[in-house]
Amino acid sequence: MDDAQIIELGLSLTERAIALLNSHAIYPDSLQKKMLETHIKAMVWRSFSGESLPELDMEMFDEISPICFTLAEQVCRWMENLAYEEAHLLSVHFEVAKENELNPTAGETTCQ
Repeated sequence: MDDAQIIELGLSLTERAIALLNSHAIYPDSLQKKMLETHIKAMVWRSFSGESLPELDMEMFDEISPICFTLAEQVCRWMENLAYEEAHLLSVHFEVAKENELNPTAGETTCQ
């Protein structure tokens, strides 16, 4: 798979992931969407390249809600050859977006 195909698939999977989040009342803001897109494109690349993730301290993910982890696992199933830890990393993006419901202006910034 070439770079253009990876980018295209990454964008498509990002749109699907955002729709999945929205169906669970999780609405990432524009910055969170861009970060999610970058992460998912990297996941697509790893799924084809076979590159592994560095070792992670799984305790870092103890505060991730079950729904965010479950949704991340679902997105990871859309790709092949991903490490188990990928869902944990992706769930962090989902958890941050989920926090938007508690603070509607979270993540939105303006530069003066």
